[in-house]
Amino acid sequence: MKKLLTLIFWIILPAAALWGQEEDEKLYLQSSSHSRIDGTTGHMVNYMPVYSHKGSTLRADSGYVYTDSLGREYFDAFGNVTITQPNNTMIFANKLNYAAETQLAILTGNVRMVDGGSVLTTNFLTYNMKSDIGTYSNGGRIINERDTIVSERAWYFNNTQDAYFRLNVIVRTPDVQIYTDTMRYNSNSKTTFFYGPTNIKGKNGENLYTEEGHYNTETELAEFYKNNLYTEKSRLLRGDTLYYDGSAGIGRALSNVMFIDTADQFFVEGMVGLYTQEDESILMTERALVTLVVNEDESSPGDSVTMETDSLGVDTLLLPPQDPPARVDSVYLTADTLYSIMIYRKDYIPMEFDLDREGGAIVEDDPTLEGLDDPQGLGELSLMGDSTRADSLTIDRVQNEVADLDSTQTTIDSTRTTIDSARTIIDSTRTTIDSARTIIDSTRTIIDSTRTIIDSTRTIQTESGSKVKQPPAKVKYEDRIRLELEADSTLRKEAPIPKGGEVDSLLLEAAVAMSKPRQVDSIPTDSLANDTSRTRIIKAYHNVRLYKSDLQAVADSAYYGYADSMMRFFGSPMAWTQGSQLSGDSLFLQIKNEKIDNILILSNAFIVNTKLDSSKYNQIKGRKITGFFTNSKLERVFVDGNAENIVYRENEEGTGYTDMYHSRSA
Repeated sequence: MKKLLTLIFWIILPAAALWGQEEDEKLYLQSSSHSRIDGTTGHMVNYMPVYSHKGSTLRADSGYVYTDSLGREYFDAFGNVTITQPNNTMIFANKLNYAAETQLAILTGNVRMVDGGSVLTTNFLTYNMKSDIGTYSNGGRIINERDTIVSERAWYFNNTQDAYFRLNVIVRTPDVQIYTDTMRYNSNSKTTFFYGPTNIKGKNGENLYTEEGHYNTETELAEFYKNNLYTEKSRLLRGDTLYYDGSAGIGRALSNVMFIDTADQFFVEGMVGLYTQEDESILMTERALVTLVVNEDESSPGDSVTMETDSLGVDTLLLPPQDPPARVDSVYLTADTLYSIMIYRKDYIPMEFDLDREGGAIVEDDPTLEGLDDPQGLGELSLMGDSTRADSLTIDRVQNEVADLDSTQTTIDSTRTTIDSARTIIDSTRTTIDSARTIIDSTRTIIDSTRTIIDSTRTIQTESGSKVKQPPAKVKYEDRIRLELEADSTLRKEAPIPKGGEVDSLLLEAAVAMSKPRQVDSIPTDSLANDTSRTRIIKAYHNVRLYKSDLQAVADSAYYGYADSMMRFFGSPMAWTQGSQLSGDSLFLQIKNEKIDNILILSNAFIVNTKLDSSKYNQIKGRKITGFFTNSKLERVFVDGNAENIVYRENEEGTGYTDMYHSRSA
């Protein structure tokens, strides 16, 4: 008997388990208003049915359950289909085909899936309720509190809140619009991940191109790793790695960094760069190099060179021919740190020495010129007026002027910082209020079941210039979704999705612009108090080196202003040209009409050169030396203040020296 009971137990137990498993796979009708048998199909059609399956509830206006030849159970539903899952995810559609065994739901017609603060809308959705994975392949959108994402294909993972988008992907946020072909978005962290050519466009026309990276649409923090290029009007910033803070307008670039401003003919490169959008400044370190373009006179020797566009990563053969070919030369400036910023023209203090190519009046010996220098490298000495006034300034007065300027600039910077801080707090408060209002509106929409999506009444301006109008608010719910999806389809077709290679084309345009001489306006003589125009300045700190095909210079610090094209060198400056070495306490080099025009050396000015014998040097010294260039060649030199020279005269054969002349004069 004991053996018989054991045998029965082992037979009944598996059967009972199997029966329980089969029952668990079945759809259960919880309620319905009424039912009828379809005479054509023989199905029992239930009206207003409510079915339950594995914790999920399925509702519709009508529907029926049937089995296939293998005994698998299916549920077809029609009209106002609603699926409610245990995690409170809700799906709405016009039609439903549901397989009980696989829990695969195929929904068609005005499909909307609501999951927390995210809403997915499409016309055809395949959703696996077992793995919580949804897919659409004929166009759709996902909306949350801030962002709207439109694409042709998508895979939505409900468990991780990840969504993968493919083909004509468009992301619209309050601050930026994103155009890409392949993207992943996490609705929890509000972070987008890019895996192909991508454009991130700001409200003010700025654009960031990348082919790999991620961007947080809420914090506006981003990192990009492949073919990165940031453009803003005439400015371009490129680097192997870019870090971008959209809220602060700050970009940080690492490795092979270059910054180009085609409007100013300004090109700086290095290994580490920091760009600030507000003041349009760039700080470059580690092998920092600035390239300036100057024009060459047509009668100058043929050794002038064109701008090194190879450094832009552009093949010079791709540059269009210029008619007539521009004769330009590159001026290279390097230092440990290079800093450039745009300032108001009215705040710029020009250097106006009123130099005379004919020498002007003879200046008497003035010992106050001794030691005139700017050890801080700011180069903002106010030496305006005629040469007599400039030469009569004392050391104390110059230092006081510099101190006053520094104090004024510090006060201005402090005031601007305070204003910017206040603006940041106000903007942050407004953002918080707007975010709270948006969340409240979204919550009311879901709870009240108004079946409306985030307001789409705004007109979307596409990049092509055409306008796609969203449907009005007062339409039927089904018509509203249909019209919105149609508008999305039009938007995707006209969207400027990058295809790759945009970086090369933009750099080619920049190379063409940089190969042309810069057109600058002379500084107006009247007051600039109401002038809002800006000009660029460059500051170089430590181990400054300047190179041109026919001029080289070194110094501890340097300052260059685009407004007057004046280069200032401080900290034991020294220059070489045409075999001569020029030095002094401070050195000024000015460019006029895109050509090097004059050079001014103040305090302990000294020029030396030799030709035949390295032990015999021609020498000129004085308190001030003024030199003038013609066709990029130093043509004449004037010495003022304790002038003294030593000159060796060559013999007729040019093989040796015959005489040495030593002269002194005021």
